[in-house]
Amino acid sequence: MTDPILKLRGVSKFFGSVISLKNISTSVRAGEVTCVLGDNGAGKSTLIKILSGVHQPDEGQLLLDGAPATFANPRQALDAGIATVFQDLAMIPLMSVWRNFFLGSEPRKGWAQLRRIDRAEARAIARRELRDMGIDIRDPDQTVGTLSGGERQSVAIARAVHFGARLLILDEPTSALGVKQAGVVLRYIAQARDRGLGVIFITHNPHHAYPVGDRFLLLNRGHSMGDYAKADISRDAMTALMAGGAELEELTHELERSGPAESSIARAIAEDVAALGIHENTPTSTTSEES
Repeated sequence: MTDPILKLRGVSKFFGSVISLKNISTSVRAGEVTCVLGDNGAGKSTLIKILSGVHQPDEGQLLLDGAPATFANPRQALDAGIATVFQDLAMIPLMSVWRNFFLGSEPRKGWAQLRRIDRAEARAIARRELRDMGIDIRDPDQTVGTLSGGERQSVAIARAVHFGARLLILDEPTSALGVKQAGVVLRYIAQARDRGLGVIFITHNPHHAYPVGDRFLLLNRGHSMGDYAKADISRDAMTALMAGGAELEELTHELERSGPAESSIARAIAEDVAALGIHENTPTSTTSEES
């Protein structure tokens, strides 16, 4: 097994008396997808900002290729090969695909005052990089606003790969997409993984995470509920952990005491709880941190 590109060791972040993250540890390897799962308020956004250089941790360490690393700003993280694709994708809808692909880093030709953007080269590079990701765009001059949500995600991912990303952080890339488009984005994530990138996939949906994930970090209100390899946790057990088995079971008992109509609802919830395997499948301990 290869050494991690990035390793988090006991990372914590506080905003005054608010604990945003507390003692978070996980690792990301080349050619693997580490999924970070949690509901709203779990600390996913804070974790992204720490990894991308927006915030610095108050406690703990980031290890890049085994050496302690500190990113004072997003540019330093990007220079280290860590690229973040945020939910808004940092794209301009009225600009063409190739202009959005480069956004100020276009290839140029000519000398001195005659130096100008090499539009033909830029179009060719954008088309080639997107094709390598499995996307055959109709026309690199079409505006990004005419693309589907999944196609926009693909442009952002291909752009990060082209500019040298070793580790790709994807912030809820499937959250606003339908079933088909979400499947398209998951295929792009798998392709980035297969090209040897380390991928951190931030999501609240275990059904999206489990098919492509190799490692799963579950967050709840800034605390880790476990850091699991795929062999150590099933999708049902992961869903149960995120759903809160104890809360669902308590709700079931409350509804059963409320009357006939509510009892039928309670029975349906109880069946769902049982199907998730909360008692039988929920792991009782996390996997040990790799040295």
